[in-house]
Amino acid sequence: MKAAQFSKYGGPEVIEFNSNALLPKLADGQVLVEAHAASINTIDSILRAGYMQSMVPLSFPATIAGDFAGVVKEVSPGLSNLRVGDEVFGFAPVIAGGSGSAAEYVAVSASKVAQKPARASYTEAAALPLAGVSAVQALEEMKLRPGQRVLIHGGAGGVGSFALQYARYLGCHVATTVRGSQKEFVRKLDADAIVDFEAEEFDAAHNEYDAVLDTVGGEVYKRSFITLKKGGIVASMVQNSPDQELMLKFGVRAVYITTQVNTASLIHIAELVDKGAIKTQIAREFPLEQTRDAYTYFEQDHPKGKICLKIR
Repeated sequence: MKAAQFSKYGGPEVIEFNSNALLPKLADGQVLVEAHAASINTIDSILRAGYMQSMVPLSFPATIAGDFAGVVKEVSPGLSNLRVGDEVFGFAPVIAGGSGSAAEYVAVSASKVAQKPARASYTEAAALPLAGVSAVQALEEMKLRPGQRVLIHGGAGGVGSFALQYARYLGCHVATTVRGSQKEFVRKLDADAIVDFEAEEFDAAHNEYDAVLDTVGGEVYKRSFITLKKGGIVASMVQNSPDQELMLKFGVRAVYITTQVNTASLIHIAELVDKGAIKTQIAREFPLEQTRDAYTYFEQDHPKGKICLKIR
């Protein structure tokens, strides 16, 4: 089969297109999916670069990516929730026991697969699993109510664009930080307030938000505390140790979001797509043969929305 793989750690240049990759073998509890599309995420780049090799060493060659959508071709004995021919989407990174999704066929645990949203194409569905679930789980952790004010950092990115839409669906007033070139993109997603972080400081006005979604970390995370009302919350996708000192100083809560991509969370996001609450924003689609170019573009060009791979 065809697959995009890498055999050593490094930048996008280590990704090779392999037209004779081995078909993945099913383990107990897995299904084999004929992939139609995949999408890429920051965690793919982090793993490929070797930043996590001491914690999760990879076996080479490794097939890159985890998000996918396609059609079930084979089901392990004993599974009853999936059948051959089902149109599905899911999450199959090698670090979670999958075979990687930038390939014509994907082996994945049945616990990380769900029926594809009816209103989404394969490409749109493939962009949902990690970024979409992350955004929804983060906002639901905040327990937002209609009328509350929310600041979303990086509203033009994969997670950010889903979070912006979902916060608007929940009836919130949504502000977001973006590059100047991305302002029109988030305006079309109905952002109420837009901060060009290249030209202005997002915390200059101390806007008293009820919640902040941090997708950046570092100083952006720390400066987010000053923008919150007393009793507010900052949920971070990257800062895994909430700053207790800042929490006490500003009288707010801080949480680290650990995304749980499983059948239940995938069903939930599929329902949100089918009711029109969120829609995938695709920045660009690359053929599988150009996976290296896709990651180069993703890592260098600050795309608006998701980067996808067309497999069939």
